Amino acid sequence: MVVPYTAIGDSLTVGFGAMPGNGFVPVYRGMAERRIGEFVSYENRGINGLTSSELYENIMRSPQLRHSLKEAQIITISIGGNDLIRAAKSVPANNPIQHFNRALSSCQSNFSGIMQQLNQIKSSSRYPYIIRAVGLYNPYPRVDAATQWVQQYNRYISGFWGRNYAAADIFPAFYGRENELLSLDHLHPNGRGYKVIAEQLNRLGYYPLA
Repeated sequence: MVVPYTAIGDSLTVGFGAMPGNGFVPVYRGMAERRIGEFVSYENRGINGLTSSELYENIMRSPQLRHSLKEAQIITISIGGNDLIRAAKSVPANNPIQHFNRALSSCQSNFSGIMQQLNQIKSSSRYPYIIRAVGLYNPYPRVDAATQWVQQYNRYISGFWGRNYAAADIFPAFYGRENELLSLDHLHPNGRGYKVIAEQLNRLGYYPLA
């Protein structure tokens, strides 16, 4: 039996910043395979620089992506980091909090739309499946507004529920360890950081697959 896994999202899904094979997707695939006891095939649909609105649009408009998600029994989503980065790079001096709040509200709305699309796609699924979201770490630990943004976003995506869904909270694992877990660009994880993400996903378990 083959368990298909589709990974969607941004550069974290791509594994940018780590050597090939060391991103969280292939590492998590190996962990899932050992836990489930079946071969896990995977399709990495990650796109560098992808924002939450772009992922939402891709899911709505791409028949190939929708087919891949329909067939998948494991789905991972990493999204939101580029929304934060864009907000941080364009923050006005006069009202940074309102600026971050607008970006956060938009990102949350897009994530909700993504989940609605996934639930619609999977509504007629013949096989058991799991959906796993990757929470955010903060690449700007010295910016208080960014820390609040990340924590509020993580709470939001953890608020979705269902026996098929869970979110990995990676913020605590990265907090204070940014120099150790981020690559030279100080934005993307290195191989060690991606392994931490995979471990957090693995801890969520695989029910009803195993």
